[in-house]
Amino acid sequence: MLHSGLFRFAAALAVFLFPVFSALAEAARPNIVVLVADDVGFSDFGAYGSEIATPNIDALAGRGTVFTNFHVSPACAPTRAMLMTGVGNHRAGVGDIPETLPASFQGHPSYLGRLRDDVVSIAEILSVSGYRTYLAGKWHLGHEDGALPSARGFQRSFALDASGADNWEKQPYVPYYREVPWFENGEPVDLPEDFYSSAFFVDKTISYIEEGRESGQPFFAYIGFQAVHIPVQAPRAFTKKYEGVYAEGWKALREARFGKLKAAGFIPQSAELGPMPDGLRDWEALDEEERRFLAKSMAVNAGMIEAMDHHIGRLISYLKETGEYGNTLFVVLSDNGPESADPLAVTGMAEWLWLQGYRRDYETLGEKDSYVFIGPEFASAAAAPGAFFKMYAGEGGLRVPLIISGAGVKEGVSDAFTFVSDLVPTVLGLADINPPEDVKGVPVQTFTGASLVPVLAGGASSVRGPEDVTVVEVAGNAALFRDGLKLVRNMPPRGDGQWRLYDIEVDPGETRDLSAAQPLLFAELRALYDDHSEREGILEMPEGYQQMREMLKNTLRKQLPAHAGVLFILLLASGAIWWAIRRHG
Repeated sequence: MLHSGLFRFAAALAVFLFPVFSALAEAARPNIVVLVADDVGFSDFGAYGSEIATPNIDALAGRGTVFTNFHVSPACAPTRAMLMTGVGNHRAGVGDIPETLPASFQGHPSYLGRLRDDVVSIAEILSVSGYRTYLAGKWHLGHEDGALPSARGFQRSFALDASGADNWEKQPYVPYYREVPWFENGEPVDLPEDFYSSAFFVDKTISYIEEGRESGQPFFAYIGFQAVHIPVQAPRAFTKKYEGVYAEGWKALREARFGKLKAAGFIPQSAELGPMPDGLRDWEALDEEERRFLAKSMAVNAGMIEAMDHHIGRLISYLKETGEYGNTLFVVLSDNGPESADPLAVTGMAEWLWLQGYRRDYETLGEKDSYVFIGPEFASAAAAPGAFFKMYAGEGGLRVPLIISGAGVKEGVSDAFTFVSDLVPTVLGLADINPPEDVKGVPVQTFTGASLVPVLAGGASSVRGPEDVTVVEVAGNAALFRDGLKLVRNMPPRGDGQWRLYDIEVDPGETRDLSAAQPLLFAELRALYDDHSEREGILEMPEGYQQMREMLKNTLRKQLPAHAGVLFILLLASGAIWWAIRRHG
């Protein structure tokens, strides 16, 4: 009888305490904050030797692991697809950005421009694993039915589904977009009057976290910053700090960054600075006014990065005030290398900017209604020591910062080769989550990345073996990595479409092509790339393809039907004027 009573008491106590123990278990699981910078180069953060002040990011670096050999895709949406799913961008459905996709690729399952229905996002996995899931900022993975963050596991979201947009108001930055597609929780939405992208994304994230604090559940917060995507824009107070800093030009900046990376041990002492692409301008050949304007543009770029860091600091302060900071894992990265585009080189772009109300006045550069970009020369400096920049598969386009910081992460620097698809299994591993077999009936695919937990715990220097292969391809720009070697192809206009072979462990600047000296190895890696392409559904670009030319074509295809009525009226008016001239000649 006594035993029976004790049993009933124990059972009742267990029922009573189960929610308590369950809540404690949830609390022990880390919060996860993923901070994605846009078009930030390898040497753009202070922790990587930059002259730009990023004290909050640097503080995260100081209590975590700084990666010096981390790679992404050369373009934003393909990187984000891999960051969301842990599988290759083609398998995820985002082989290229939709803005530059050849017409013949439309509808191909590797080039949908949205996450495929047969892949599962990290937000979906975390959501069914007891996490609150939030997103604020750039999405760029589709906004048709089932494509927005609200349909891919994010319980609360404020998302931009475009390659970029103005940072001060709801305005497109290129003619490809008639309107800027902003959505909150899956519904179209406007922006507040006091909008500035970095500030607003952090405000939204804090509000989402605050709303769910009483739940006791850990949270996953993803912020896709617009810094420093075109148009480069920053509040005057941030820009002003950098006026005069870039007066010596891009070559001096590139060499200074290169020297700091060597001094920090982030690249080998024997490494050579990668070449700048052919056809770029000589700083000394420019007149004083051009140099002054370009230096100010780079000051805005620096100001925008510091402004992003400032607002990251506000998020960190909030987490410290609420007691969540010590149990929060931070992942900081860039989606690709620095932007080299000169929009004004595109026919009609200057006129379009004027019609949109954009200005390029020196005094207000970077402020509201201003349109700024840094161009290929300063992009090369931000990419040091790498060759090329965004949109290309040179190290300048693929090698970017990665900082992972938080409880259980060792402090230090890692030169382990790492890739963006590693981050999903890494985050799940740090959260002690075994991926389910499926989410709502969709099987969770085997991740193509490798978990970095052994490196972060300090017990391993690498997570790949000598035969492991990693491949990335966007718009014909492609790379295959294996055991320190890199097979790479860069397409026109900056590249020549030829395959080359480099040992990037000792030559991160890609200055010594080994393909002629090691023809058998070169052929072996080429065969591996072809095999991978066939398995992953990678298509070869059409003859003569160039991304910017294709974007112009796609803009015309997209916008001409919308403006057909206006064009018809203009044609009628032109005909009437011609008829009147002929009649009254």
